[in-house]
Amino acid sequence: MALNSGYAYREQIGGRAQGQNLLSYLAGRYPHSTPAEWQERLERGEVQLDGQIASGEETLQIGQILIWQRPPWQEDAAPLHFEVLYQDAAVLAVTKPSGLPTLPGGGFLEHTLLHLVRAEFPQASPLHRLGRGTSGLVLFARTTAAAASLSRAWREQQIGKRYLALSAGHAGQDAYDIRTPIGPVPHPLLDEVYAASPAGKASRSLARVLERRGTAELQTLFEVDILTGRPHQIRIHLASIGLPLLGDPLYGVGGLPLPHLPGLPGDGGYWLHAHRLRFVHPVSGEVLEITAPPPPILQIGGQLPPQLPGSAGPNTSGG
Repeated sequence: MALNSGYAYREQIGGRAQGQNLLSYLAGRYPHSTPAEWQERLERGEVQLDGQIASGEETLQIGQILIWQRPPWQEDAAPLHFEVLYQDAAVLAVTKPSGLPTLPGGGFLEHTLLHLVRAEFPQASPLHRLGRGTSGLVLFARTTAAAASLSRAWREQQIGKRYLALSAGHAGQDAYDIRTPIGPVPHPLLDEVYAASPAGKASRSLARVLERRGTAELQTLFEVDILTGRPHQIRIHLASIGLPLLGDPLYGVGGLPLPHLPGLPGDGGYWLHAHRLRFVHPVSGEVLEITAPPPPILQIGGQLPPQLPGSAGPNTSGG
């Protein structure tokens, strides 16, 4: 597999780093690498401070520019495709497959929806993001004015967002108004992740049962409208009412990380699809409703695809 083009990570030194040794700062702020690994990068000349190759012994000052020029690396595999659902001079809507990150991060740079879309639409800017394992509709702005207008509408909850989700278990009610607060909680590998938390931010989801399935392995197909935009909101909210997404490696009953070695937020294995967006067009003023067709499993009467021996989970490679 080919390497990507590498990337320059850039930051400006803030007040908390004032007076720190550069090597100590790098190792403390970016613990994904050991101090020895950061020292090797420094010795290879990959780190610059105010335009000069750094040794690691420098004492940091507020306002300095720190750059790590990461060499090209091989990214993990991901489905490298998307489909255009709607486009005009101001707005672009596409559908993302499950398994493809929306934005760079976690070792992904070119294997992202943003990179693929900008190869065809260079000025496109995403207005929101979907989790790597979530499929469905992502909205982009194509002009600065459209981005400002739609971002404001998003903040003011003027954009209707509907998802389809498959939960483990049978729902005891036909509809739920879920208001579990969401905030950071401890995680054994990441220090903390977002989950159900009494100290978290107010959050609201409206979940309606579309179908109850099965007699041995019980499942419930929901449509969910989210009125707030917290991280992993649907996964956390459905888990908080005792109906976690089928195959979710991170969240269990109660909306908290699973008690024994929970997965990471980007892990796949669950079924969640951004199905519909409804908003006022930033130029024409027309009300647009755009729909991304769901995978068969998230359609009424759908069934889980056959599990291949040794496969990682039901929803890791396609939308």
